[in-house]
Order: sequence, then C-alpha cells, then structure tokens
Amino acid sequence: MNIGLVAHDTKKRLMQNLCIAYRGILSKHELYATETTGYLVEEVTNLNVHKYLSGPLGGTQQLGAQIEHNEIDMVIFLRDPEAKTRKETNVFNVLALCDMHNIPFATNLATAELLVMALERGDLDWREMYK
Repeated sequence: MNIGLVAHDTKKRLMQNLCIAYRGILSKHELYATETTGYLVEEVTNLNVHKYLSGPLGGTQQLGAQIEHNEIDMVIFLRDPEAKTRKETNVFNVLALCDMHNIPFATNLATAELLVMALERGDLDWREMYK
C-alpha cells in the first residue's frame, strides 16, 4: 500500500516517533512524504521515503494529485491545530480529496496508530479493489 505522510513543523518529531514505533509495519509499504518530513523520517528509521517538494512549495498539491489518481491508500497528516495560516487550507484540501476517493485519513497520533494497526491486520486490503 502507498502511504502519504505530512506533518506540520510542530508535529515533525511526533511523525518521526510514530515511524520509529511502527517501522516494522511501515517497511512493508511505500511511503510518500513532503520533503522535510520525508528526510526526517528517513534519518531516524532508514526507511525509503519518496519525497515530494516541501509543503509550502507544492508538496501537498503533489500528494493531492496522487490521491486524485488513486495512487495513495492512506494518509497521515499530523497537523498543528493552532496553525491558523494557509497551511490549514492544505489540510482541508487533502482531507476533501481523501473523502472523495475513500482514502483513510488521520490528523492525530491516536487515529494514525489505529490506521497503522488496521493496515497490519489487513483491514485496509479493500483498497486493492479500487486499483
């Protein structure tokens, strides 16, 4: 499965910790991330991450394009709920695309962990029929 990873600046360390904790599960899948998040995850996990541009330079739009082409199966977008900038628009754009294309979407650690565990159990295998 293809997993999209995005994290606001204040949540990048949390994304690293999530990926460290679930490295064994994530290693069985293809990871896609915005540039800085991707480098930080690779740095601590040694997982291969396909990197988009930085979020402000169009990385979230690149993720959105992959979602529209049904090339992403799950998105973890750890957002800072206090970020009242244009970054919030990026979250809502990706969320809307995920809703349109039935792609599981997590915005916090609790939901992200549930999705990763569901992925391991095979609960998201239904995504394969969409391809």
